[in-house]
Amino acid sequence: MIFTRLAVKVIALPGRIAKKIPDPFFGLLLAAAIGGGVFAQAPAPPAPAPGSPGTYKSAKDLADVLKADKANGGMTSSAVSNTDQYRVNVVHREAPAGALAHAGNTELHYIIDGAATVVTGGTIVRGATPGTATITGGQTQKVAKGDVVIVPADSPHWYSAVEGSVTYLEVRWLAPVK
Repeated sequence: MIFTRLAVKVIALPGRIAKKIPDPFFGLLLAAAIGGGVFAQAPAPPAPAPGSPGTYKSAKDLADVLKADKANGGMTSSAVSNTDQYRVNVVHREAPAGALAHAGNTELHYIIDGAATVVTGGTIVRGATPGTATITGGQTQKVAKGDVVIVPADSPHWYSAVEGSVTYLEVRWLAPVK
């Protein structure tokens, strides 16, 4: 939700530097005040217990969701499995999006189709409007079908350019606390 990116609070975790993180509660209040309603998301379900059956989604099912969501604009995603421990999605982008970082989560992108330019690391520079943040001092890399990008926890990343479109498997998981 874009409003949660606008609202931040400063926290200090044991053994870590104080940092700004999104404050979902304040973001939801802001959304209610601006948009006239709250679109709350249910918490992610717990990850399956060890020994549980695997998760299966057909290529057709994933593609059907992406096609249905294309009306929503430059980015669509089709969930494979999203839990409190990991998120696995197929993501399709037709346009660049603002820079962001996921607190406590490492992320892997496997490029399924298309090409784009990804910037990782550096410092996020907030844009004047939501979704327009950029990165300064990061590493820029062109990616295409078959390439893999691993984004360490808390690291900024940004699809700064998209060549037509890019589709990738996104796997995000909780990074071990050091």
